[in-house]
Amino acid sequence: MKDVFEAALRATEAGEKAALVTVISTEGSTPQKAGAKMVVYADGRIVGTIGGGCVEAEMTWRARQAIDERRSQVASYELTADQAGEDGLICGGRMEIFIEPIEGTPTLCLFGAGHVAQPLARMAKAAGFRVEVADDRIKFANRDRFPEADAVIVDDFAAAARRMTLGPHTYAIVVTRGHKGDEEALAACLGKGLCFLGLLASRPKFVHIAAALEQRGVSAEELATIHAPLGLQLGAVTPEEIAVSVLAEMIAVRRGVAPAEVKSLKMELSGRFKALR
Repeated sequence: MKDVFEAALRATEAGEKAALVTVISTEGSTPQKAGAKMVVYADGRIVGTIGGGCVEAEMTWRARQAIDERRSQVASYELTADQAGEDGLICGGRMEIFIEPIEGTPTLCLFGAGHVAQPLARMAKAAGFRVEVADDRIKFANRDRFPEADAVIVDDFAAAARRMTLGPHTYAIVVTRGHKGDEEALAACLGKGLCFLGLLASRPKFVHIAAALEQRGVSAEELATIHAPLGLQLGAVTPEEIAVSVLAEMIAVRRGVAPAEVKSLKMELSGRFKALR
């Protein structure tokens, strides 16, 4: 068990894609009891065991699926003659298993330290993100305005990007004061394999900036990864409300929920509430 926890910790610290698989309940005869764990990596390697045989093979496959979808799941497995296959694992029991993707601490990299960036940094920190802020104006990028930030960088956006944590667990939000800053920040972020890249801009503004990036050699596929317009449609008006809408979209991506599903879930819950009334 120690090896499993150490593997999970290493994966978290290194940002390596993996999932923790835990037996949460059993009925009847099973190869392992509740509490058994294993770590599954994206390439199929495992540390630990939940019993071997068909059950372990299927849960390894499900774990890799959970890693790709970035979503936890609960799976049941019946240890019957039909399930045994060539392994001969006929225990006659049932196992319930929880599969949880392992992710490193996400980092929010804010390009621009204006009115929306300030509440967004504060809210993101409370939601469990590391926060890094960059702006070329010390009047805006300073500790008085961003006391909760893990890093505050005063530099042009291209240079600042080289000092920021841009990687697979990064959520980069571009909220600079103008087209030039937006373009420079996006160009510095594209191609870095970020988890999330968003631009706070109207659709016409995004089209203008996208055209400029295309002239720099950015492909259509790369441009399609940019979230713009940014934020869930909440009718937000104030900087704080806009920050809420942006953070909501980031959390939806972090938890593997598409924005369209958020709307569907709201309608489903509303229907349940009406039925209860």
